[in-house]
Amino acid sequence: MLLLIGLWTPVSGTLIAVLEVWVAFSNVGGGRGIPIMLATSGASLAMIGPGAWSIDARLFGRKRFEIPEC
Repeated sequence: MLLLIGLWTPVSGTLIAVLEVWVAFSNVGGGRGIPIMLATSGASLAMIGPGAWSIDARLFGRKRFEIPEC
């Protein structure tokens, strides 16, 4: 739910990544593809951060990275 509304994106992305890794390695009989994919998605969302229309962006401001020209 937190990722849907864009609240605490780094925290909830990290939580999803950790839980899905735990599911992938504790699941003895099933496949590991979907939990690994969800863990990768959660980790990438935790690193990228919230989008422009998220609650995090409204509360804390949108962060932009300026890449200088060489």
